[in-house]
Amino acid sequence: MKRWPLITGFIMFVAVCMSIAYWAMQIYKPPLRAIAAPLKSDHPVPLDAASSLFGGRSSIAVASNYQLTGVVVASNPSESVAILAVNGKPAKAINTGEVVVPGVTVKEVHKSYVLLLEGGIVKRVEMPEDKRRR
Repeated sequence: MKRWPLITGFIMFVAVCMSIAYWAMQIYKPPLRAIAAPLKSDHPVPLDAASSLFGGRSSIAVASNYQLTGVVVASNPSESVAILAVNGKPAKAINTGEVVVPGVTVKEVHKSYVLLLEGGIVKRVEMPEDKRRR
């Protein structure tokens, strides 16, 4: 019990030091700068699109034996559907991730094009101009 005044005095000294440090930081704090939020883009630009600017090659090839006749773009990308005709055959509705023909799957569905994955190579199938406006 003889040490209570010493312990209490030490605790009070620490509290006073903390209070002085807090108020010193509040007084000498630099003013806050306004920070603008970055703009959100609906369609992020893939890095492959800019690779040709710096001498690279694009990894997206254009598929010629596929014809995109329509798309159904859902808010959940895995529920989107592409309507594709392969080698002049009648068009079929194919979900994202499903097989179009053996070795070819639908990777992504967008409003005006579809990305197909064929043997590890991404191919882009564009919607014809006359069907884009509908």
